[in-house]
Amino acid sequence: MRIVIVGAGRVGARLANLLHEQHDVTVIDVDEHAFRRLTPTFRGLTIQGNGIDVDTLRAGGAEGADILLAMTNGDNRNLMAAQVAKAILDVETVIARVYDPVRAVTFSEMGLNTICPTMTGAKRLFEKITGGEVCTS
Repeated sequence: MRIVIVGAGRVGARLANLLHEQHDVTVIDVDEHAFRRLTPTFRGLTIQGNGIDVDTLRAGGAEGADILLAMTNGDNRNLMAAQVAKAILDVETVIARVYDPVRAVTFSEMGLNTICPTMTGAKRLFEKITGGEVCTS
């Protein structure tokens, strides 16, 4: 599988480190120092550049990729990278990390797959504290 990860922060780099041995992984980040989070044995491609730029995404193999993961620390950047990947580069599976729960709902309503660590973390803490599940209705 060809996987493009936008953002080499803790989560993006960790995913790249987990995936690179079995998949073709490219990591894109504006800060070249972020690539230090990748293991010395990382076999994927690293590209310093802006993950919302079409040419940068193309250089990273997003066009024709199986999955693009927008994992920067900025909700707006993740939204833009996800939209560009889906609408312009026709990436079938796009997942954007979104910290703000309100934005996560909005992005989901726009047809984007999102993961919201804020909501996931709060739910898991609630379950650990109460021993029950969160009622979402």
